[in-house]
Amino acid sequence: MRKILLFLLPLLLFSACGEDCYNAPQPIAFKFVDSNDMNLITDGTLTNYSVKEENQTNIQLTKTNDDMVILENVGAYNGTKNYTFTSNIKNFTFTIQSSEFKGGCDGFQINKLTFTGIGIDVKDENGYYKIIFQ
Repeated sequence: MRKILLFLLPLLLFSACGEDCYNAPQPIAFKFVDSNDMNLITDGTLTNYSVKEENQTNIQLTKTNDDMVILENVGAYNGTKNYTFTSNIKNFTFTIQSSEFKGGCDGFQINKLTFTGIGIDVKDENGYYKIIFQ
C-alpha cells in the first residue's frame, strides 16, 4: 500500500501543474506625485484619470488604500502594446512589453515598461512606479 502511495504522490504533484496552472503577470501600480513628493490623489489634485489600450479599450483601475493605482489585467500577451493615461492634470503614453514563459506552469511576464510624455519623470520604486508630474 505504501509503495502505491509513493508512486501516486509524484503523479499528483506533476499533474497539478496541468491545464489549470497559470501564472498571471505581476500587477503594475502607479503612484502619482508632484515635484515635492506630495501624492496627487491624496491631496485632491488628481481627480479624474483613465488608461486606454491602443485599441481604445478602457483598462480597469483599482485605487489602493494608500492612493496608488493598480492596472488590472495588463501584460497577459506576447508582444508590445501601447497605452494612454489621461487625467485632469497631464496625459502620457506608455508601452508594456510582455512575453510568454513555459515552465512548471505557463503564463506571461512583463519584461519592460517605457513611458513617454512631456513634464513627467518616472522612478521604478520597489513594487510600483512613481510618476512625478512637474
